[in-house]
Order: sequence, then structure tokens, then C-alpha cells
Amino acid sequence: MSDFTCGHLTAIKTVLQPRAHECEECVKIGAQWVHLRTCQTCGKTGCCDQSPNRHARKHAKSSGHHVVASAESDERWLYCFEDDAFLDY
Repeated sequence: MSDFTCGHLTAIKTVLQPRAHECEECVKIGAQWVHLRTCQTCGKTGCCDQSPNRHARKHAKSSGHHVVASAESDERWLYCFEDDAFLDY
């Protein structure tokens, strides 16, 4: 087992909360989502990888904002797209 620690995750000191409880991009195109993720750099909320459009991952790739938090009320974790790493908080 590796001792790898994702620097992107450990750099997060304050977890940003979603501005709205909806995928901003899905709303624009009239699409549905499964779960929501909030970017920890800019606060944009997008849909998860199980959603048809995967807007959170697309935002991470296009913006270089690697870390998201679950925007689900019963989940408290961070995920780094670049390093494929999770952190419970």
C-alpha cells in the first residue's frame, strides 16, 4: 500500500458549499443528474460521473480545478480528479 497523499486534497482548508443545489450546466440544457459535486476552487456545482453529462469532471478538466466535494447533505468527502484520490472530512 502506498503512502501517497494528494497535495490537492490536503491544500483544502475550508470546504466550499454549493451556491445552489442543482447542476448549473444540466439546468441550462434541461438534463437530469444523479448526484452533485461542488468545485473547491470556484464553488461551481456540477453533476457526478454517474450522471449522463458528467459536468463536474468536465469542469475539472477544462478549468484545472481538481478537487470537488460531495454536495449531497449526507456525504462529507473530497475527491481529486487528477490523482483519483478521496479524503473524508
